[in-house]
Amino acid sequence: MFVETLDSPDWREIYPSLKTCLEKNQLLAVATIISGPGLGHKLMLRQDGRMLGSLGSVALDEQVRAWIKDKLTIQETTWSTFQVSGEKVEVFVDVFTPAARMVVIGAVHIAIPLVTLAKAAGYHTIVIDPRAAFATRERFPDVDELIVEWPSTALEKLHTDEGTYIAVISHDEKLDNPALQVALTSQACYVGVLGTRKNISQRLVVLRELGVTEEQLIRLRAPIGMNLGAILPDEIAISILAEMVAARHGMLETSEAHAIVSV
Repeated sequence: MFVETLDSPDWREIYPSLKTCLEKNQLLAVATIISGPGLGHKLMLRQDGRMLGSLGSVALDEQVRAWIKDKLTIQETTWSTFQVSGEKVEVFVDVFTPAARMVVIGAVHIAIPLVTLAKAAGYHTIVIDPRAAFATRERFPDVDELIVEWPSTALEKLHTDEGTYIAVISHDEKLDNPALQVALTSQACYVGVLGTRKNISQRLVVLRELGVTEEQLIRLRAPIGMNLGAILPDEIAISILAEMVAARHGMLETSEAHAIVSV
């Protein structure tokens, strides 16, 4: 057991930035020396690579930074042993995972089981659809938030962050494409869209016209969901949630949209 006080010089250096990141629901990690030279020294790393603090050695900082980046990808809190100047140093990394929100664009049949499954997995669930006849509490009794508004406008108000997972499944291009433009230019962890394989290229053309960059397009999961051979709405919902879980833990394979953009 390693016990320390927030009044230590190391905590005082990183705590203001740590607090800001947590308030903004950003993914980050804090490494602490728990045994060996430099006991208590800390190094904070954000997902974008920015670093704060030090473990007392440039060489150790570089070793641990590479290790932390891997743990951030899979969102794993753990510890490991490193060698510095012939001495062993044990380092514990605490990964602060953003609270997960799932935003569904389109109050369609697939959205109903998707919301139920995501709730069971601990996601805060939000369904957005401007069609009041579809976006009702009778159809979505389990959803946390039901927003009857134009999806792109509602997404901008939600301030999507690194803990946000967006499933665009209305199957209506006038709703889906503007929403995708907002989603792909945000910090959302996951963005997927329902549609056929043959229409991926055309959708990418439209998104480029809306100002989405090639780097942003690479993030798009299209067609949405893992290839499980899903046919029924419940099965498709499972495939979508499975892909979100894979995204959360850095286990996603290349999507067909990614392959088309990369060509």
